[in-house]
Amino acid sequence: MDTTNASIERVWSVLEAVPDPEIPVVSIRELGILRDVRHGDDGVLEVVITPTYSGCPAMSQIAEDIAQAIDDAGLGAHRIETVLAPAWTTDWITDEAREKLRRYGIAPPTGACGSIPDTSTKPIRFVPYKREAIACPRCGSTHTERLAQFGSTACKALYRCVDCREPFDYFKPY
Repeated sequence: MDTTNASIERVWSVLEAVPDPEIPVVSIRELGILRDVRHGDDGVLEVVITPTYSGCPAMSQIAEDIAQAIDDAGLGAHRIETVLAPAWTTDWITDEAREKLRRYGIAPPTGACGSIPDTSTKPIRFVPYKREAIACPRCGSTHTERLAQFGSTACKALYRCVDCREPFDYFKPY
């Protein structure tokens, strides 16, 4: 491995420890927010991030946390690029992060949104997603009800388990 690849791997490793500011039990890499790490044409380290939605208020904090982690690791000059296309999808959340969300008390998104590789085009479909039963992250029951379309953040809905009566956030698939 040459030094360029080694430094890129080091940055990925450092950024693996940067938590999402709204859900600190998962990293920005596990959520799929961290999209790429590369060297620009001028040799400066570039970190590419994609927000979970275009109005995500946490993006400035995420950029600050990335910059701090890179500075603390002494990895040199860098810039952070936010890209909106392709749009983030819950399909990018790792299986490990889904389990961490569940243990934290947030029901992970169900199903797949059918994202395809970044290099392809995706036709727009005007077909509603099949509603699946949302399992309670506390007791596992699928006897749940949606209380509100929006939970603690816009990317989550508020649910309640009918069996254990506990409210919980559900990370909406998109």
